[in-house]
Amino acid sequence: QVQLVESGGGLVQPGGSLRLSCAASGSIYRINVMGWYRQAPGKQREFVAHITNDGTTNYADSVKGRFTISRDNARNTVYCQMNSLKPADTAVYYCNAVISERAPARYKNYWGQGTQVTVSS
Repeated sequence: QVQLVESGGGLVQPGGSLRLSCAASGSIYRINVMGWYRQAPGKQREFVAHITNDGTTNYADSVKGRFTISRDNARNTVYCQMNSLKPADTAVYYCNAVISERAPARYKNYWGQGTQVTVSS
């Protein structure tokens, strides 16, 4: 059984920063892509950023230059440093990871429970 546990959400003023963390635990053989999605009230879940196991990153246009994704492969953990936050960034942020539980690698998609980020003065 694989679990993704997020932390680091909260309330921040516009222009502020937060750092999200997501740790994968359980039966893990190999992790491919790790990333973040978000869902604002009344909107569909949308892609934020992801990072492959060789460190290649990809960002949504709305967060480029403000968010930085990174990962610690030894700890099966992905991070999202969010700077210059705007009210439009308010959402529940979900961790996502593509994980194989055993060899030979057969990957499945896993989600965390979500962490609330609120940007407001």
